[in-house]
Amino acid sequence: MCATCGCSGGTILEHHDHGHDHGHDHEHRETRTVTLEQAVLARNDALAELNRTWLAEHSILAVNLMSSPGAGKTTLLERTIRELGAELRVSVVEGDQETVLDADRIRATGAPAVQINTGAGCHLDAQMLAGGLRTLDPPEHSVVLIENVGNLVCPALFDLGEQARVVITSVTEGAEKPRKYPQMFRAADLVLLNKIDLLPYVDFDVADFLDGARRANPGVEVLQLSATTGEGIAGWYGWLRARLP
Repeated sequence: MCATCGCSGGTILEHHDHGHDHGHDHEHRETRTVTLEQAVLARNDALAELNRTWLAEHSILAVNLMSSPGAGKTTLLERTIRELGAELRVSVVEGDQETVLDADRIRATGAPAVQINTGAGCHLDAQMLAGGLRTLDPPEHSVVLIENVGNLVCPALFDLGEQARVVITSVTEGAEKPRKYPQMFRAADLVLLNKIDLLPYVDFDVADFLDGARRANPGVEVLQLSATTGEGIAGWYGWLRARLP
């Protein structure tokens, strides 16, 4: 577990000089690491339930968008807001380690946005979202789109209280992503394969990608689109409308 952000995968090491069996010391560290990880996730899950209750009480749809950096999350958000803005009241929570660049891009569309910078942290958590919701104060019967920190590992582990999780990947990243990062795809309610306008110019096996995604998450819906050209974007809009309170 990462000592900075609490994400799983690293190890918190503590030095205990017992003066005897090193195997016992190793077991002690492993036990303490697992206990700390469980405590972090349990606290996060409790806060996520509070977020989920608040969102339901206000009839707000919250969607957690997760991807590796550069998959096109912000471009997708910009197009979604511009094309659905007259129909849906959309606000955005932006997660990045530093800068307000993406929040500024979202505000330029006319939608309210709040930037959450995680520093060295590799994901948003439920407490961060709670703070973002307090700042945004989204109206009832609206949509909150959460752009998580670009990462295909940690965000899958942390429930934010959202109603749905969307994984965005692109044809420029490689068709093997579902096999390399299965936990992320298992957590998805929807997978968006973005940048399909670039398929003629890259070596990307769509069938292999789809097979990997469905091996990780049988039955998961996968939509192919281009946030740049708009090709296939209607499927994403239809999916979003179907989940409105």
